[in-house]
Amino acid sequence: MEFIYTVLAIIACILLFSFAIFIHEFGHFVAARLLGFKVEVFSIGFGPALWKKNFGGVEYRISAIPFGGYVALPQLDPAGTKALENGNKAEGGDEKAAKAAAVKDPATPLNRIIVAFAGPFGNIVLAVVLALVLGVAPGARFGEIPAEIGEVLESGPAAKGGMKAGDTVLSVNGNAVASWTEMQTEIQIAGTAPAKVVVQRGDAQKELTVTPVRDDVTGICAILAFSTTNFVKTAAWMPARSPLKQLAWDAGQIGRVLKALVTPKEAKAAAQALGGPVMIAENLYTQVRRNGWDALGFLRFLDVNLAMLNLLPIPVLDGGLIFFALYELLTRRKVSKKIVDGLSMVFMCLLLALMIFLVFRDVGRSRRIHKAMGEYEAKQQVWEQEAERAKNYKPAFEIKQLPAAQPAADAKR
Repeated sequence: MEFIYTVLAIIACILLFSFAIFIHEFGHFVAARLLGFKVEVFSIGFGPALWKKNFGGVEYRISAIPFGGYVALPQLDPAGTKALENGNKAEGGDEKAAKAAAVKDPATPLNRIIVAFAGPFGNIVLAVVLALVLGVAPGARFGEIPAEIGEVLESGPAAKGGMKAGDTVLSVNGNAVASWTEMQTEIQIAGTAPAKVVVQRGDAQKELTVTPVRDDVTGICAILAFSTTNFVKTAAWMPARSPLKQLAWDAGQIGRVLKALVTPKEAKAAAQALGGPVMIAENLYTQVRRNGWDALGFLRFLDVNLAMLNLLPIPVLDGGLIFFALYELLTRRKVSKKIVDGLSMVFMCLLLALMIFLVFRDVGRSRRIHKAMGEYEAKQQVWEQEAERAKNYKPAFEIKQLPAAQPAADAKR
């Protein structure tokens, strides 16, 4: 039965993640069709096509790798646009016809901005819908875990820094925290460098210096201080039932990490704490097995993440396309094709290299965690077996107690 649950959970994870990517690409598709762009392919999944059919000039596909999808829009790609222009000239052989076609070309800077933005907008719409659903779902669990210290491990970083049970963390390195999750985020960004931690202790505030340590198995930085709060009752990305608070929390957490990545003092530690596709998949799988509403909450967080990341002004991302179109719209000049192609190629290689690196790092981290969990479970089983044997132990023979020796006076009588 466990095998069936595992398979069903994996299928659910694939469908949820693919749906988030599909909505993104569907946003591009709808905007492009409405504005008259040429759409070559709309695919559910990547890789070789398992099924395809041409309808209305668009090739619709179901592809072999079921992780999202893509829409081929050559007019958003300068190289693709150039190819179309060359094709017009070659087929018509008439420069006037080519110019007429160029005039009718819907790929104006403003339209390109709309089409590029439509993908992230699709993710935002889905995130809003999920937040609204979660807001009225009776079984969804909400609540921020307060940044209150319940226990401090003796000789750990928190104890050495002077933290005590009952302290409430107010800020880390000058960044205010309102929950345990926000405190953990700031600790990860601080890395293993000394961090200034302000705590509320009774009626007074105290500034302490705490130096986190990095766990060799998980790679997570910790101060070895723990909450009293039951983490099972809620999830980190389920701060409140209010849809606005849910979305604000998502954007705030993602924005904080992005800010850390471009801040020289924080960039290294923030990069070390980043997770890739494997970590995302594992987290989604955990939430699917744990609680369906938690899984939808994680999908909401993931959608906001996809929207914000894709709007970064980086070539090959939607934000890069928007940046080039804005430049053309404001200056009335196109960015040089050599520059666009060169930047696109460089950043494509960098993103692929980063993705491969994150996958390998995630896999290594996952293997270490599962190995440690397996060793702990094996030890736990041995301890339980030993305890059971001790409980049921019966000696092979019993030594009967001899009667006490008679006093000498009694013996004479």
